[in-house]
Amino acid sequence: MDLIARYKEVRQRTEKICSYLQTEDYVVQPVVDVSPPKWHIGHVTWFFETFILKPYFMGYKEYNPDYNYVFNSYYETVGTRVIRTDRGNLSRPTVIEIYSYRKYVDEAMEGFLCGEVGDDVKELLILGFNHEEQHQELLMTDIKYILGHNPLFPAYNKNYAAPRIDEGEGDAFISMDEGIYEIGFTGDGFCFDNELNRHKVYLNAYEISPKLVTNAEYLEFINSGGYHDFRHWHAEGWDWVKTNKVEAPLYWHLIDNEWHNYTYHGLEPLHLKDPVTHISYFEAYAYASWKGLRLPTEFEWEAASSKFNWGRRWEWTESSYLPYPGFAKAPGAIGEYNGKFMVNQKVLRGASEVTPPGHSRATYRNFFQTNLRWQFTGIRLAR
Repeated sequence: MDLIARYKEVRQRTEKICSYLQTEDYVVQPVVDVSPPKWHIGHVTWFFETFILKPYFMGYKEYNPDYNYVFNSYYETVGTRVIRTDRGNLSRPTVIEIYSYRKYVDEAMEGFLCGEVGDDVKELLILGFNHEEQHQELLMTDIKYILGHNPLFPAYNKNYAAPRIDEGEGDAFISMDEGIYEIGFTGDGFCFDNELNRHKVYLNAYEISPKLVTNAEYLEFINSGGYHDFRHWHAEGWDWVKTNKVEAPLYWHLIDNEWHNYTYHGLEPLHLKDPVTHISYFEAYAYASWKGLRLPTEFEWEAASSKFNWGRRWEWTESSYLPYPGFAKAPGAIGEYNGKFMVNQKVLRGASEVTPPGHSRATYRNFFQTNLRWQFTGIRLAR
């Protein structure tokens, strides 16, 4: 791998995503789950400075000691940090200053990568590339939330085009035999630690849909009174619906009795054939219940994943986010990357239209709390 070329590619893609923003767009934090774009720009830069340059590049001078406090996300090992809810209060450092920081670190990184790089550092670099790609997806979803909650519904990019993924013909469910299946990452290349270790699971016979649930299909659920029928909801989900007065997926707006949807192009009439997205686990579960079906487990999803096309939506599963057998956290701050979050979350499988190219795998385990829906989340049914 040409490390310099790979580094530049990843870093340039982040800046391309932000190239459509106005300066004011960089600083907004409407809710705790959404970080201001300028914080993302600084955080992924801090990652390379903290885990590569400071420990391994002899003579490197830290750009600004205060930035460890500002841009550390959740690494207790590395020190104190600005609490997540306060990221939107960071009017300083400015956007210009953060880009200067980014340029400073990029120049140092390119100098560092001109020399010999050991295998241990190479592993950290590859983790850093994948970490920044994760933030590229978060940037896209956070930007959508920021602009989608602006009363004017401004477009992010009028020329935005989602990658096309052909789900194929036919609606017949895919039959999977009962038996023992191997789950988890294997082979060469990168994976996150939560995809290890590969292990065997026994699955009963099941069937899984080759297609995602569409907006038109989900609209039937809404029109049938699905959001007002407690029978289809978990108790916690029903409380969530009533407390938040939820009536439809995030970004759906009923205007003059016609459903509209906020997209990267701005507010548009709802595209009925598109896969439904921006729904919580609560909603995915309720829809499946209303259909008399269920969500697949993450193991069922992975075992069948080669038999259908996936990648347009992160797909909620019925699996709690837990460690695989033999899972062990790495020492130090890197060990905080995944293991500490293995509680009170559900696994999502697949990828989304804003997942960076080459960043998805059939073994990839995404995870979120059951009420969250700002990501491109969708539904695949099983029975």
